[in-house]
Amino acid sequence: MKGKVAIVTGGASGIGLAIVESLAQAGVNCVIADMDVPGGERTEAKLKEAGFASLFVKTNVSSSEDVRHLVDAAVEKFGRLDIMVNNAGLQFVAPVVDFPEERWNLLIGVMLTGAFLCCKYSLPHMIKQKWGRIINISSLHGRVASPFKVAYISAKHGVMGLTKVVALEQAENGITCNAICPAYVRTPLVEKQIADQAKANGISEEDVVQKIMLQPAAIKRLLEPSEVASLARYLCTDEAAGITGAALDIDLGWTAR
Repeated sequence: MKGKVAIVTGGASGIGLAIVESLAQAGVNCVIADMDVPGGERTEAKLKEAGFASLFVKTNVSSSEDVRHLVDAAVEKFGRLDIMVNNAGLQFVAPVVDFPEERWNLLIGVMLTGAFLCCKYSLPHMIKQKWGRIINISSLHGRVASPFKVAYISAKHGVMGLTKVVALEQAENGITCNAICPAYVRTPLVEKQIADQAKANGISEEDVVQKIMLQPAAIKRLLEPSEVASLARYLCTDEAAGITGAALDIDLGWTAR
């Protein structure tokens, strides 16, 4: 993969950061797209200090103008675009009857419309070179549902459909498109959920993890971001060229029941 170029959305922290670091170690030139300017700049600087080529671009992935600028900046800097990792995400918890419409629009905009836009504007570069990898970070909640997460779960289910359509349309161009579906991962997003649920339910954070989050799982632990990054990195290789349109679970046995 040395010399290839990847864009990773939400690349300043959590799963996105782990994917950026893993791809960089494989010799991939990484473009970090995020709304977190300090975090993105720190990640760019850290990679450069380690001798890796990188670029940070502040990006709202729900904006077609921002996504076009992101892709153009990547190609201008590195001369090509080979890999798009759609990872940017956020969460808001409320029952459907009380779910604010503006929050619905925000979450769907970032996680579903954003993934669509990133596919749309990156694909022409991949088609031109007859090689590309698109990796959509879906979720266990792209397969199953939980209450109070209507926008997140709707977006992640939509990402699964987007993945299959792109895979079918682009197979003849040497481009694969896959979704990774992890269970709960130890990220700032999940840690905030743990704290919020502990406060709301009057229980300890450990009880939230063990009795609520991990109750259906066979393996009783949170995933680490590096575990998701390792699968993402493999999907970018030539060895994974036969995998496309797939939803790959890292779900600690959740859906084995």
